[in-house]
Amino acid sequence: MHMAVHATETSADPELACPIAPVVDIVFSRWTTPILWTLHTHGRQRFGELERRIAHITPKVLTQRLRQLERDGLLTRTYHPEVPPRVEYEISALGLSLAPLFANLAEWATANLPKVEQSREGYDAR
Repeated sequence: MHMAVHATETSADPELACPIAPVVDIVFSRWTTPILWTLHTHGRQRFGELERRIAHITPKVLTQRLRQLERDGLLTRTYHPEVPPRVEYEISALGLSLAPLFANLAEWATANLPKVEQSREGYDAR
């Protein structure tokens, strides 16, 4: 009986096995965190400002990530029908709700990344 239950559990949907998996996929994809961090830190930004502030991101990838973040509701895009047109991006209320999570991660990083590095050095030395 125990084996049958175990087999069912291991073949379960990964999102059911780890309920934070969808959050990790949304929030911690390669460029999401730097984009949200930049918008939270510097406020409303135009595309070029974001591109300058986020090192090594290509315009294509920035465009893709901004669209996905808008779709997910983590930022808002405002189009100003001027000549030339102007578009601005701003972190949304939903995006701002991630601030405590990011603050906790920053605290964890400060407290623990030196320990991680020390562990890696010990492992690599073996």
